[in-house]
Amino acid sequence: MEAERPLTGSTTVERDERVEDEGIWADDGDGDHSGWFCVRTDPFPCPAPGCAFVADYMTAAHLILVWEERDDPNLLWHAQRAKEVGRNPRVVSYERSFGPSASYYAWEAAGRPVHGVRGKP
Repeated sequence: MEAERPLTGSTTVERDERVEDEGIWADDGDGDHSGWFCVRTDPFPCPAPGCAFVADYMTAAHLILVWEERDDPNLLWHAQRAKEVGRNPRVVSYERSFGPSASYYAWEAAGRPVHGVRGKP
C-alpha cells in the first residue's frame, strides 16, 4: 500500500519531540563580524518552549544573523518579511557589543538550525 503523499505546501509532523536538552548551534567562524550588517527589530521572544531569551535583532539559535553587504538580497528579503509581520526592521551596521553573531550563509549551510526545533535527521 502506497503512503499518502502530503499536499503541496503542507507540513506533516511525524512525531512531536521536546528538544530542550539540545545545545544551541554556534557559528564555526572567528565570530568578528564587526562592520557587517544585521536587522534590528522590535523585541521578540525565542519560539522554544520555556526559553526566556528575547531578541532585539533577527537571530537564529540566539545568534544575530549578519551579512557582509547592506544590499544583500537575502538580508533585504528577511527585513521585508520582518516588516510584513510587524517587527519594525532596521538594517544597521553590526557591532560586537550587540551580542554573538553568525554569518547568514554559514547558518544556512548548517541547515538553518533554530533553538527548540529539531532539524531533519
